This record gives sequence, C-alpha cells and structure tokens, in this order.
Amino acid sequence: MKEIKKILVPVDFSENSQKVLRMAADVAGRFKAELIVVFVVQSFDDYSGFFVPHIPIIQLEEEMVKSAEEKMKSFAAETLNGSVPHSTAVLSGDVVEEINRFAGEEKADMIVMGTHGYKGLDKILFGSVAEKIVKTAPCPVLTINPYR
Repeated sequence: MKEIKKILVPVDFSENSQKVLRMAADVAGRFKAELIVVFVVQSFDDYSGFFVPHIPIIQLEEEMVKSAEEKMKSFAAETLNGSVPHSTAVLSGDVVEEINRFAGEEKADMIVMGTHGYKGLDKILFGSVAEKIVKTAPCPVLTINPYR
C-alpha cells in the first residue's frame, strides 16, 4: 500500500462530523499525514425549476459558500485543536462529484468519512453519500459510523 500523507475528510458541521474528524485526526497522527477538511455546498441547479426565490440562486449559493467558509474556520480549529496539520476547503456542486474531483486534484491518499446510518425508507430516499463515494473514489475510503 502506498504511503498515506494526505487524508481528505468531508464534514457537514454536525456533532457526528466532529466525532469523525477527531477519529480522522487520530489516523492522520499515526501516519504523520495532513488532513484536508472539506464542506460541499450543494448546488441549487437541480432545484431552479421548483421555486422563484427573491434573490438569484447564484447569489444564494455565494452567500452559503461565504457562510460555510466562516463556519469551517471555527469548526476545524475547535475540533482539531492543533492536533494535526490541516487545511480546509469549501466547494460547491454535487456532493459526491465534488468530493471525488477534489480528492483526485489534491492527490489524497485516503478519504475518511462518516456514515449517517440512515435505515429503511430514509436510505432509499437520500441514498448514502458515503456509499456512492466508496464506489467511485479515486483512493481508498475509510468509513466511520459515529454512533458506535
């Protein structure tokens, strides 16, 4: 197996994401790897036909990205508390596509992400981002169930 120097960690700022990020920091510590913490603002392109917002969709997405960048700074700093070297990124688009594209672009050696543990109808409706990434990622993926 090739050396692990860069680990990509997708987060959604939830409590579960904090647990996953801390576990990813443990993994990074063992490999002396750096973390890249990523949040993806879901693109609204898919929904533009459903409603007529008061502000243009582009502007709404820009606001969300700006807000996510602020949140990311404090989220990563508080959660990691200087434990491992890290960088952050806020992306915009389809969550699965963006995570995979960015992992390839950054030459990530591994992705560490949480599974939300949807069951039954929820899983059918929402599908599993983690499952899709496991199947399509450009590198190995370590999934963590934050409920355990």
